[in-house]
Amino acid sequence: MQLASYLLQLPQLLLNFKSSPQSPPPSAIGKQEPVATATAIEDFVMAHASYTLPPLPYPYNALEPYISAQIMTIHHQKHHQAYVTNLNAALTTLASLTAATDIPAHIALQQAIKFNGGGHINHSLFWENLTPAKSPGASPSAGPHVRKAIKDRWGSEDAFKDAFGKVLLGLQGSGWGWLVKDEDGGALEIITTKDQDPVPAGKVPIFGVDMWEHAYYLQYLNNKAEYIKGIWNVINWDTAEKRYTGGRKDAFNVLKASM
Repeated sequence: MQLASYLLQLPQLLLNFKSSPQSPPPSAIGKQEPVATATAIEDFVMAHASYTLPPLPYPYNALEPYISAQIMTIHHQKHHQAYVTNLNAALTTLASLTAATDIPAHIALQQAIKFNGGGHINHSLFWENLTPAKSPGASPSAGPHVRKAIKDRWGSEDAFKDAFGKVLLGLQGSGWGWLVKDEDGGALEIITTKDQDPVPAGKVPIFGVDMWEHAYYLQYLNNKAEYIKGIWNVINWDTAEKRYTGGRKDAFNVLKASM
């Protein structure tokens, strides 16, 4: 099971946790009304026991002048690395607790796994949906299908950017803004996720914008509007196109490189 799917199911997994000598296989966890067992959770943890910090697909200074090399270096090497380190520590603890069937301790670990796992997922997606401003992928023409869908939904690219910007500026505290596609109907939608919560099930992340202060403050201070204005210059429309024409599984393939 992918980390994203596990995080979304974790509350139900813990709620239904039970120890059974006849545990269902790990594949059963992904079905409706999952019943988590010690064996099922342990199989997941052992299969995904360690994550690593994925390298950036460009140099730290490649997004300047819109995102400084200083911000990118700290954001990637310090913040993202911390999520990976803490996620691995939580999963290691989870593996040991599974053997002891310590349900209260499992519940206590839930937030650590969700927060740090979500931080790893969100940042892995974020790096890939950015690209140097002078690269071919930074041109909206690199995403013809998603571009058309945006125009059909919001009337124009400018109207979409205005709507997206208003949602980002309306986000209270820390979190993310996302352009997502509904897996069933294919409709586009602008959503936000709180703190490091991942994109909800049933939604394909087309691209996201990190609205935590560590993503912009060293360069833009409290001028979030200017940060949002600048980031449009480094959105990777080629990646957005691939995510739009693919599915949720395709979008989250980037996580495999960090396993």
